[in-house]
Amino acid sequence: QVQLLESGGGSVQSDGSLRLSCATSAKSTTLCVGWFRQAPGKGREGVASMLISDVHGDGRAFYADSVKGRFTISHDSAKNTVYLQMNGLKSEDTAMYYCAAGRWGGAETCGTESYRYNNWGQGTQVTVSS
Repeated sequence: QVQLLESGGGSVQSDGSLRLSCATSAKSTTLCVGWFRQAPGKGREGVASMLISDVHGDGRAFYADSVKGRFTISHDSAKNTVYLQMNGLKSEDTAMYYCAAGRWGGAETCGTESYRYNNWGQGTQVTVSS
């Protein structure tokens, strides 16, 4: 079981930036970590994911089309933390953002299908005003 704790959410003006953090309890392992979001009245959407691994190396970043070119996922192994840098924020990015972790099955990317992830954080709210 991997414990996850998100932070870094807040309110920002349109075209602003935020960096979300996901502190994980996972150490020396191979894991898929993804960021998801859910806006009021909408379903959960996968935003980005990556592989973190001491054996295979970090990488295999994947982004939803809606955030490609604006969001960047990264990992600091020394801090056991995965980040989501969000630039050029739009009002439609307003949502509760969740960090999730799951086992890597060897695919090219971790993907953002919810069923791949069985450990979830509590979420952090991002509000973008125009």
